[in-house]
Amino acid sequence: MARILIATDAWHPQVNGVVRTLDMTARMLRQLGHTVEVVEPSLYPAVPVPFYPEIRISLPRPGRVYDRVRRFRPDSVHISTEGPIGLLVRRYCRLRGWRFSTSYHTRFPEYLWRLARFPEGLTYWFLRWFHGHSCPLMVATPSLEKELKSRGFRAPLRRWSRGVDLSVFRPRTKPLDTYPRPVLLYVGRISHEKNIEDFLRLPTAGTKVVVGDGPSRVELTRKYPKVVFLGYRQGQELGEVYSAADLFVFPSKTDTFGIVVIEALASGLPVAAYPATGPIDTITHEKLGALDDDLGRAVEQAQRTGDPAACAAEGQTYTWENCTQQFLRNLVPVTVRSTPHG
Repeated sequence: MARILIATDAWHPQVNGVVRTLDMTARMLRQLGHTVEVVEPSLYPAVPVPFYPEIRISLPRPGRVYDRVRRFRPDSVHISTEGPIGLLVRRYCRLRGWRFSTSYHTRFPEYLWRLARFPEGLTYWFLRWFHGHSCPLMVATPSLEKELKSRGFRAPLRRWSRGVDLSVFRPRTKPLDTYPRPVLLYVGRISHEKNIEDFLRLPTAGTKVVVGDGPSRVELTRKYPKVVFLGYRQGQELGEVYSAADLFVFPSKTDTFGIVVIEALASGLPVAAYPATGPIDTITHEKLGALDDDLGRAVEQAQRTGDPAACAAEGQTYTWENCTQQFLRNLVPVTVRSTPHG
């Protein structure tokens, strides 16, 4: 059994796909008998991100992070995010001449441009540098792998998919006392970089339901009074919301995967989305939903051709067990190189 250190700037109480992936992977690794140390933000002082106060960024002293890594004595190190904790663990590994793996979860260049008009080219330069010595860089989908190669990422790329808790996300009998149908569901962060207004402004029949929270919730609740905003839901309660809906709408163009898409499939929901990274790798035929550059057309087609049974069968192929085995195969031992760099 191995001693595995995971460094991340995204952790509880954040609610997003990165945190869910890392939390479930750490749990599965421990169930398999591995010893896991997660170096995460709650261990250090933090301040809110200026243009996104719901997310706090940690400000650890380098010595505290270095000491935590040194005392754990890892066999493998995985650096999951490119923030302060990721940077410090990367720095420690480089100083020691250790090999490490990283993963690409978030399209920071596109997000920073939409939120703060920060130039994408500079952010991609930083990301190429950050991941440049990864052994390997883990990505969730073939389309993301192809894109990063085209953008000049030179680290070896390996696949690390995502999973679904099938005890939570599964088909259920549709309740009779629900909203006017069809019920179109969105689950995720309520923020402009998620492109959620493309969904909210669609002239569709039935009811639009939004699960989640974020900096744009108050504004959008006022702007779209007919939309049902439920706030956060977790566990079985979230699974029940999924299975009570008729269609899942995923308007994001900047996600690297979209765990909510496979949760919807496992719940028996067809998906309507743009043909972007994530959905383009998951919604592979018309029974699973529809992809279109016109989101309204995607919704109409997915309602016509989507097959709940086919969706559930596809969703059941995404398990956290398989996801964790992929992660394990991608890890590299902490082997000292002959010429360490700073």
